[in-house]
Amino acid sequence: MPPAVVLVTGVSRWLGGALAAELARDPSIDRVIGVDTVPPSAELLRRLGRTEFVRADIRNPLIGKVISTAAVDTVVHMNISSTPAGSGGRGPMKELNVIGTMQLLAACQRAPSVRRLVLKSTSAVYGASPRDPAVFTEAMQARRVPSGGFAKDSLDIEGYVRSFARRRPDVGVAVLRFTNFIGPRIDSVLTGFLRMPVVPTALGYDARVQLLHEDDALGVLTRATTGDFAGTVNVGGGGTLLLSQVIRRLGRLQLPVPSPALGSLGRLTRRFGYVDYSPEQMRFLNFGRVVDTTVLRTEFGYTPRYTTAEALADYARTVPPVVPPALVGEATDRARGLVARAGSVASSVGTTVQGRLRPTPAPPGLRAVRDA
Repeated sequence: MPPAVVLVTGVSRWLGGALAAELARDPSIDRVIGVDTVPPSAELLRRLGRTEFVRADIRNPLIGKVISTAAVDTVVHMNISSTPAGSGGRGPMKELNVIGTMQLLAACQRAPSVRRLVLKSTSAVYGASPRDPAVFTEAMQARRVPSGGFAKDSLDIEGYVRSFARRRPDVGVAVLRFTNFIGPRIDSVLTGFLRMPVVPTALGYDARVQLLHEDDALGVLTRATTGDFAGTVNVGGGGTLLLSQVIRRLGRLQLPVPSPALGSLGRLTRRFGYVDYSPEQMRFLNFGRVVDTTVLRTEFGYTPRYTTAEALADYARTVPPVVPPALVGEATDRARGLVARAGSVASSVGTTVQGRLRPTPAPPGLRAVRDA
């Protein structure tokens, strides 16, 4: 049974607005209500179509009045901030993420009309450490539990959602653990990091990266809102890339620095407005993270249109390269050729030296004396 009245939080951001616009085009849905603390831009407002925008703060108990008055039956919670800069600091960020979610869930619990809840979560709940498995399944937990920031907030939020599901077993709950978003229109911590002309990386590390195209993120959210899947699902594109490959394909310059210096460098880039990433995100850039998407394809019923490499290629069209990728590839091939030639020369020299050092067979008479 399709939803009748859908409420989407965080509608003033690109993905929340795109979802509300997509749902508003569905004639089987009676009403779409978009909620945010700030009004959407003029361009986004035009795209929202018949979406009804309500300027409200989910941290305020009045959100319950919006849900009950409109008889909302489906709530999509997307108003979760991933960076302190976007929320006015770590304190307001945690308040919006955690306290805001608690107020929203309390309102949903009191509203008998609510029968479905969709949470936009993140694969960051698995953390990032050198002891991580090759891939994380939905049943796994973090080997190193995130101690703060967006990842810790997301862990707390998922815990509150599980408690809500126990109190309201009649509500279908879908938790979507997304990998990093990328695409021409979406703005994320990772895209900000990769837009820097010189990209700092941890010396001696080359993280595995799994990406999700913005169109696939929108497709999964739409299906989760209008479908009947209940449970937790990892959402990511097929395949992986090494961080060095991502940087090279975007035509950026890689700057390997010792790990202890990354913290100071992160504060410097934050000050100049390049990117704002937390210690948890820096650990991700060291160790990477890959999730298993079997449940996404088999039980949820969605296969991403873009692989990780294809999603990156689509994003690369909008990012002017600092160094042409072809030139970087050429230099890399030359370096590999030099290394290969040096290796073959070293191998032949070693063979020659071994031949020269091989002992000369002793005369037969001398061999007999030695044997005696």
